Amino acid sequence: MRYCLLILMVFLSCKKQVQEVTKNNDENSVLSVVKKHHDFTMVITSFKKEVEDWTTLQNTEDFLERFKKGSANEILSNALEFKTISKALKDSIKPTLFSLPSLEARINILYNESLRLADMTYIPAITADEVHEQTNKIMDAFSSINSKINTVLRKKQFEDAIDIDVSFIGLDTTKIDSVSKNAILEKQKEKKDLQPIQEQLKKQK
Repeated sequence: MRYCLLILMVFLSCKKQVQEVTKNNDENSVLSVVKKHHDFTMVITSFKKEVEDWTTLQNTEDFLERFKKGSANEILSNALEFKTISKALKDSIKPTLFSLPSLEARINILYNESLRLADMTYIPAITADEVHEQTNKIMDAFSSINSKINTVLRKKQFEDAIDIDVSFIGLDTTKIDSVSKNAILEKQKEKKDLQPIQEQLKKQK
């Protein structure tokens, strides 16, 4: 009887070990599956020159190209290096045009998301889904940074193009459509055309 009981215990122990090995193999297999992640917004091509000297931004973009498509294992293997790169972006001296609290906040969000991904490298039970979800958060955070940069540069481009005091049209010039822009230009032209007449009337007085 004891002999049978011993055999049964050995059998159950071996079965449990096989199940654990199988489970680990399955998890490792899932972590190795390549998955496509969110694409990120790019700085508009015509604006690239405005950010070409901001090397840490370019370094971040180049590195995140690796995250567009990859397995959870590949992402985790690059997580610590990305944390260093995102910190460099956070600590970098920004071009004057981009020294804005709203942009700083977006960069801080990216850095915080990079810290979360780096922490995942120390969690033995981390799942592939958790890694991919965090990767998408990082891509979205970087998109938010580039979207803000594009907004700032569109505003600058618009102001340079119309050559008019922005107080005349309000602060958010990026929301002005082509019809409004034409109306502003017409009014500016009318004002210039009237100036000689007004000056002549003053002299006659």
